[in-house]
Amino acid sequence: MSIFNQVSRCAPGRARTDIVAPISLKAKSLKGWFRSSVAPLCVLTCLPYGAMAQTSAPAAAKPDSQSGSLGPVVVTAPKHKLVRRVQAGTERSRTAVRRAGHARSREAVLAPGPNGAAAPATPLNLNTVADSASRLGLTAREIPATVEVIDSRTIADRGFRTTTDIAQGATGVTAGDAPGAVASFSMRGFTGTQINTLYNGIKIGPSEMTGRIMDTFNLDRVEILKGPASLLSGEGATGGAINYVTKTPHTGPITSEAFTSYDSFHGYRAGYGSGGSTLIDGLDYRFDISHTNDKSFIDDTYSRLSNVSGQLNYKVNDSFKIWGAFEYKQDKDRYYWGTPLVPANYPGIVPTTGIVSGLWSNYYLNGHTGPLNPVTIDARTLNTTYNVLDNHSGANELWLRSGFQWDITNNIQLKSQVYAYDAQRHWFNNEINSFDDSPGGGQVYRERLSVDHDQKLYGNVTDLTINSNLFGFDNRLVTTLSASSLQFNVVQDDFFNSDFVNLINPDRGLYGPQQTKNFYTHVDNVALAFEDRIKLTRNFALIGGIRMEDIRLSRTAFDVDGNLRSAAGYPFATTFTPVTGRVGYYLGSVAWHDVLQPVCHRRRSDGREYLQSGADRAAATDHVADL
Repeated sequence: MSIFNQVSRCAPGRARTDIVAPISLKAKSLKGWFRSSVAPLCVLTCLPYGAMAQTSAPAAAKPDSQSGSLGPVVVTAPKHKLVRRVQAGTERSRTAVRRAGHARSREAVLAPGPNGAAAPATPLNLNTVADSASRLGLTAREIPATVEVIDSRTIADRGFRTTTDIAQGATGVTAGDAPGAVASFSMRGFTGTQINTLYNGIKIGPSEMTGRIMDTFNLDRVEILKGPASLLSGEGATGGAINYVTKTPHTGPITSEAFTSYDSFHGYRAGYGSGGSTLIDGLDYRFDISHTNDKSFIDDTYSRLSNVSGQLNYKVNDSFKIWGAFEYKQDKDRYYWGTPLVPANYPGIVPTTGIVSGLWSNYYLNGHTGPLNPVTIDARTLNTTYNVLDNHSGANELWLRSGFQWDITNNIQLKSQVYAYDAQRHWFNNEINSFDDSPGGGQVYRERLSVDHDQKLYGNVTDLTINSNLFGFDNRLVTTLSASSLQFNVVQDDFFNSDFVNLINPDRGLYGPQQTKNFYTHVDNVALAFEDRIKLTRNFALIGGIRMEDIRLSRTAFDVDGNLRSAAGYPFATTFTPVTGRVGYYLGSVAWHDVLQPVCHRRRSDGREYLQSGADRAAATDHVADL
């Protein structure tokens, strides 16, 4: 038996101290801000609220002794401006408003993304579009599911260094970096492969096999969908899905940032990022690079992470955009595989308190005979590693993605992306450390294991979005067709070399002999999904979707001599056709001006008076903005 501790964890009673020095370099033009179409509109919008604030000032305020008496205030009837009503299903986003003489960007026709002109930010990022939870372009607030979005600002403010830190900081999510299955998550009673891990919305395989420790600097946000998530990410997501979204280009002045940090264990982090518009009209870029050297209090253990990512967006015209992105990630690790648990009353043991409790038994050495004794950890082994001297673990991952977005009309959009993913992972360690309490024992039993992965994934995702009027109600339908081909090769040691070493100051030695066997797995996946939202009122919408998949799996395996393992049923092939769906509704809150503003008198152009409620005025204001 052994107790595990994450590589980046601190020892009991020892705290890690980080010294962070952020550097922000931002090039902004105040003149350009005032010339933009949105800024003047915001200023004009704020003027009525200023007038309201002045009107509501206490009437008992004392007049200035230097000023004379105020003359009478004359109020004239305002000229009524007729508002053109917009039929349901044809309204346009408010972000599309432009000054006369300026072309309107068609990127704002559909729901804006996180990098576009969006609703004001909220502390819980409820106004952020969560692509992993819905393809309808809905915000986290509008999706009939529990969605938590942690953006880059929150990541920096809370000091999250790795994606595991982010998950641990999320509500209702637990996470850990066990050396054999790093970046493992649990939520709603589900764990491991019951939670899909996505990279920019793409699933690469079982999370227990493909998960890696990742630094957070290159991420724009992390989306956590809690509860069934197979509609978007495919089969297996019973407990939920976690989506990592890398930073993307923005249109505007170039913004750059850099940071560095150093901690009390002599670990460090550093990163640099830059993005904005280039000198080429319509071409925007984003580039990020980071490196982490995370050291542990356990002897000879560390995790070194490197990440480089970039993306180019090119706007061919107002309705067509193409883009390309890459990302390279590398981690080099020397993992901590546990400290042996020992019986507290064994001769020579120096017990500790406050770390473990219970009764000691031995799983790897055929159990224990006789009465069970209290368990403890020898105080002299708190910093000791029992891994072999030539141990190593790590991965090299490469992402290549490219696609386009075509706004065919104001109400029809087609977007597609192709992607390629290549990864090599390896583990080469002593993975078992178990104390032997038999007569004449007192040593630690060790056992080796090595595993190598070679994974290649290719695929395409295409979305067709249609905004329409259905029986007088706004309706949005998204049809998604995706296809992927996965080749996953595994080489595993079948020798399991073992030995015994001393509990105190062990002779760690080398890995020793090994014999390997090969596994080859191929998976072809084709999926067709439909997702729809119909707005029955301004604040009430029905949302539903269905996904149909065709998964074809084939696998073959060979023994250590290279012979086909036909006795074990290899090769074999099978087909799965899962169908999943989701139905829900969204009930939005009523705006404050719909409730608090009283009914007021208005005058028509013909001079006749009429009553107008706050809700009607708000609706009229919305339509004016849409025009």
